[in-house]
Amino acid sequence: MELRHLRYFVTVAEELHFGRAAQRLQIAQPPLSQQIRQLEEELGVQLFHRTKRNVQLTEAGQLFLEEACQILTRAEQAIQIVQRADRGETGSLTLGFVGSATYSILPGVLKVFRRRFPEVLLSLHEMTTTQQVQALHQDRIHLGFVRPPIHEQELMIESILKESFVAVLPEVHPLANETQISLLTLANDPFILFPRHLGSGFYDQIVNMCQQVGFQPQVAQEAIQMQTIISLVAAELGVALVPASVQNLQRVGVVYKALVESTSQVELAMVWRSDKISSVLQKFLEVTRQVASSGV
Repeated sequence: MELRHLRYFVTVAEELHFGRAAQRLQIAQPPLSQQIRQLEEELGVQLFHRTKRNVQLTEAGQLFLEEACQILTRAEQAIQIVQRADRGETGSLTLGFVGSATYSILPGVLKVFRRRFPEVLLSLHEMTTTQQVQALHQDRIHLGFVRPPIHEQELMIESILKESFVAVLPEVHPLANETQISLLTLANDPFILFPRHLGSGFYDQIVNMCQQVGFQPQVAQEAIQMQTIISLVAAELGVALVPASVQNLQRVGVVYKALVESTSQVELAMVWRSDKISSVLQKFLEVTRQVASSGV
């Protein structure tokens, strides 16, 4: 039995006339009648009472009509689901992200994507850059928002945001009232840094900036999450350098200061497996690029 047999049967049952049903189906009447007889033979039951003037459903035909309609409806729904999934309109996407991405582009990307594709299930996991690379290789996430550099031939990486560093000081710091400060003035302060083994790029950038102005930062404490770094600064355990967007994290006890020096920019990038590009992932990449280019 094929779906077309069910469509033929339902059309005849709705019209109760083989001629009109044949017109609706855009086929000749004799082949339609033959298809219905073949269906009845396959089922082993009579579906229609036929006379020269009248066509009526048998009791078995009435029951079969209900089931046939449900089957055709489910088949159509299945087709629509598959087609929408192919267009990236349904499905699921698991994302990794560094915590600092939540202070810049990530909220805007998620808001736009959710509005455009409300039926895609998003699952978000805060991870370090190193953890995201591992998760991509293990198929635990589909895409990550990371801090480069990443040297992995199997991964695609695309920069979406570049921003300056700012200094974070305790509000009781001697330089707290300055509009901007020189990085060199922090040479004797203890620094709170992100662990190098969880993201060498971010760590190395900060150390290199300090070395370029003439000092090696004294690492007093390490912290993985950006909000933890800010909290430790508020606790007067040291100072820190963070992406400018982190200023969106307002915390009592700290002040953010622009740097006099023209420092290197900190980069945020998307990373994904080159051999794992689904329709849903492709749509997410497109939305992220649009948001990044528009500055939403």
